[in-house]
Amino acid sequence: MEKLTKEEVLHVANLARIGVSDIEIEKYQIELKKLLDDVDKIKDVKNYDEDLLIAPHDHDAQLRPDECGEMLDQDTIMKNVPHSNGNFVEVPVMLNE
Repeated sequence: MEKLTKEEVLHVANLARIGVSDIEIEKYQIELKKLLDDVDKIKDVKNYDEDLLIAPHDHDAQLRPDECGEMLDQDTIMKNVPHSNGNFVEVPVMLNE
C-alpha cells in the first residue's frame, strides 16, 4: 500500500498549523494518499467542448428604468417605525461593550 512520507505529512500539518502525534502521522500517511489519489482521478475526465453553455438561455436580464419618486414625509415614516424617541428611530444594540 502506498503512503506519503512522514516529512510530507509534517509539511501539510505545518501548512495547516496543526500539531500531529506519531500515531496521527501514520494514519495521515495513508488517508492523505487516498485523498490525493481521488483528486488525481479528475485528470482522467474527458475534456468537454469549449462551447459548453453556462446558462441555457440567451436573453439578457431586462432591468426597469430608474425613476425618481416623491419623497416620503417624516410623519409617514414615523408611523411605520416600531420604536422611536422623538424624531429618532430606535434600533436594538448590536455590540456589547
